[in-house]
Amino acid sequence: MACTTLLVGKGASYDGSTIVTRSEDSPSGIFTAKRFIVVHPEEQPRHYRSVISECEVELPDNPMRYTCLPSNDPKDGIWGAAGINEANISMTATETITTNPRVQGIDPILKNDPNGHKEGGIGEEDFVTLVLPYIHSAREGVIRLGQLLEEHGTYEMNGIAFQDVDEIWWLETIGGHHWMARRVPDDAYVVMPNQLGIDYFDFEDADGEQKDFMCSKDLQALTEQHHLDLSNDEEAGFNPRLAYGSKSDSDHIYNTPRAWAMLRHFNPHTYVWDGPDAEYTPEDDDLPWAMVPEFKITVEDMKYILSHHYQGTPYDCYGKWGEADRRGMYRPIGISRQNVTAFTQIRPYLPEAIRSVQWLSFGSNAFNAVVPYYTNVNTTPDYLADDSTLPTTDNFYWANRLIAALSDAHFHTTKIHIERYQDTVQNKGQQILAEFDAKYTAGDYDAKDTQALLEEANEAMTSFLKEQTDQVLAKVLHTASCQMKNGYARSDN
Repeated sequence: MACTTLLVGKGASYDGSTIVTRSEDSPSGIFTAKRFIVVHPEEQPRHYRSVISECEVELPDNPMRYTCLPSNDPKDGIWGAAGINEANISMTATETITTNPRVQGIDPILKNDPNGHKEGGIGEEDFVTLVLPYIHSAREGVIRLGQLLEEHGTYEMNGIAFQDVDEIWWLETIGGHHWMARRVPDDAYVVMPNQLGIDYFDFEDADGEQKDFMCSKDLQALTEQHHLDLSNDEEAGFNPRLAYGSKSDSDHIYNTPRAWAMLRHFNPHTYVWDGPDAEYTPEDDDLPWAMVPEFKITVEDMKYILSHHYQGTPYDCYGKWGEADRRGMYRPIGISRQNVTAFTQIRPYLPEAIRSVQWLSFGSNAFNAVVPYYTNVNTTPDYLADDSTLPTTDNFYWANRLIAALSDAHFHTTKIHIERYQDTVQNKGQQILAEFDAKYTAGDYDAKDTQALLEEANEAMTSFLKEQTDQVLAKVLHTASCQMKNGYARSDN
């Protein structure tokens, strides 16, 4: 999967929340419909079998309730994408990342092909289902997934985020059976664009206190034995990106420009990002993994940058000005084949029962809106839970796909409709959260009544959302219809 991840520590966010977001993007030429559901303990398997690799895993008998975003068509498995469990712990899985031949030669990833050759292992299809129902902290998530990777192996390279009210941890797989994880600094944000990203690692901490670092037990020995450390700067410490990552020509077109755009947005004055004197360019391999932002980061900021197509730069694929051969030369962040973008926010200043919110955007981020949903619920609205695999305007994913396909070809004439739609939905979302947060904190609700209240909030949001989505679809359809090439009127004579 081609995806983009952004992690925001509690000291870097506007309200002290930890916030994690990731856009799940389909491979080229594929568009995967997704839905938003709640999985109850009785629905969680006790014996799990992967579709892709046929790997079998025995699961504990004490799962928690959790939300997730599975694929509507289960032919390739569940692909839970992101969710929050009843203990207010979230995970997102996964960011597909890269490695190099030296790592693949030492610890090859497992091979599973459609012709029947199966070496097993677990991957993006499986991670949320195997881990999220069983963890009570972000650290526990790292430990559980690390154990599963060492036992079963993996057939792909992935990055996975775990989040609780205080911490965010980022885990990266290395080869078929190894992994490392680093805690996101509280005052920083992290950008991840389909590359192995961690640029500093402390093996001493990972082998001892594990305050900020964890890894598979033999990773340091493996690194030393096979001469993987390529750094010439001893004072800078060990750089996993050099040791385990890649820096190919395709990375410079597909991956690093996205990191550059995100860093440039949140730290516009920290470095020179543009022009002949730029300190960092879109094709640099040493872009920082984590930075302290120049301003506190909001969900709206995160949605904006996850929708980015290099506006304000010469590389905008919708640009009108500048050199034509530079427009669209880099892969946008907001891309056509986005399935879903989930923003998980865990708010420390509210009671645990209403602490977690999962903001959702379906389809291409450049043309969709982000909507907040409480996760301490038993069910989700039909508009988001519908599992249709064919287009219908009664499904939020499909409605957004239609809006994007119509708007893309008429970007400049439909842009005003999209901007107003995005603002209106985001404004209403904040209003409903404020209203129902206040209702809960002013009342006396037991667990059952709490879930009923939060489901009422989610339904109110959905009712407004569907109305607004239908309206913007009608507007962009009218605009696109008026601009059809075969349009003609008698007055055109």
